[in-house]
Amino acid sequence: MKFGKVDHPELIDFTIPPDHPDTPVVLSKTRQEGKTKVFVGCAKWNRQDLKNFYPRGTKDELTYYSSQFNCIELNATFYRIFPAETYEKWYDKTPENFKFFPKMTNEVSHLRRLNDKVYEVADRYLEVTSLLKEKLGTIFLQMHNNFGPKNWERVVRFVEYWPKEFPLAMEFRHTDWFTDETVAQELYHLLEENKMANVLVDTAGRRDLMHMRLTNNEAFIRYVGANHESDYARLEDWVERLVAWKKLGLENIHFFVHQNLEVESPLLSAYFIQKLNPQLGSDLIIPKSTLTSVGDLFK
Repeated sequence: MKFGKVDHPELIDFTIPPDHPDTPVVLSKTRQEGKTKVFVGCAKWNRQDLKNFYPRGTKDELTYYSSQFNCIELNATFYRIFPAETYEKWYDKTPENFKFFPKMTNEVSHLRRLNDKVYEVADRYLEVTSLLKEKLGTIFLQMHNNFGPKNWERVVRFVEYWPKEFPLAMEFRHTDWFTDETVAQELYHLLEENKMANVLVDTAGRRDLMHMRLTNNEAFIRYVGANHESDYARLEDWVERLVAWKKLGLENIHFFVHQNLEVESPLLSAYFIQKLNPQLGSDLIIPKSTLTSVGDLFK
């Protein structure tokens, strides 16, 4: 993931901003005193992208990946709608408690930009995506950088159309969605009223996307490391914030690890899970890698 990449990450202030004032309110209203569900994964399972992750001789990448992680942020579905048998194979290859968090096809978000013709496409997407059955996590819709608030009515129509049996998270990237307070509040309340998640993106060059506003009882976080030593301190800060949110009532953590160069995402994920497990009382598997220490990444 190159979004938000900078040449000198050491110059960026990666401090996680304070919570939006409405985030504790949302968590207090939606908490159900259940066990916190924690899912941590990468964006893809492709061997070429995740160099040093797969043992030599691995025959099926998804089978191995799902033995190490409990979820995947499925970016492949952004580029095309796969045939039904592909989703059925994915379902069959993964363990009982594994979940897929697929990205909505770009025909909806980027090519047609939520116009009146996207609904047939969305229905077709959901028809095959639903074949993941109970392994289907939250679907996420990422809008183009230049999709701004002038398209507000399109957003409203799409949100109201979306079948509520499918959890949805939305990611907005145009600066004006967050820098204009009136616009931001309208967006947050629309998502909140429809029980949809507001995606948080932690990337070096777009700190404005760290609005820290949850709109339901779900923290859907897309973390983009900078292939820099600071990546690890940033993850420690996220552990601290997630623990604080859990105390406020957060019950669903969906955390996806990217890097500008994805090859070491599993190592970064392992570090995060190792720190997170004792703090949240979770028992996620710590993914294995042929790299064995943080220092190996920067040699």
